[in-house]
Amino acid sequence: MKTRLQIISVIFMIVFIPSCKKNQAGGESTVAAITRHHDRVIPFSTVYIKYGAKEFPGEDVSKYDASQQTDAEGHTHFEGLRYGNYYFYGVGYDSLAQAVVKGGVSLKIKWKERKEEIELTVPVTE
Repeated sequence: MKTRLQIISVIFMIVFIPSCKKNQAGGESTVAAITRHHDRVIPFSTVYIKYGAKEFPGEDVSKYDASQQTDAEGHTHFEGLRYGNYYFYGVGYDSLAQAVVKGGVSLKIKWKERKEEIELTVPVTE
């Protein structure tokens, strides 16, 4: 009886645990990110994403899982995300202030949002 219960437990773990993935690519959610310094859009900045992070992972961009460059309007899209926690970190140049600007924000994609497009402002500062 004990062996039978162990076999059922192993089968359960093999079947159901891999399907509980979160905090990574491979889902159906999209984050539409825009970098802003105060009220100004920062074009051609780079936005980095860290999966499974609730807090700032630091300025070392090698610690992030992916990155994208924004367009002339400061927009970029991270597609195929699962529900879970993410940290977005933006780095760019504000030509009006003549300064490098950087900063970030955390985002939690909830289970009910797992198939939606979510708009996110990534605030950057000097």
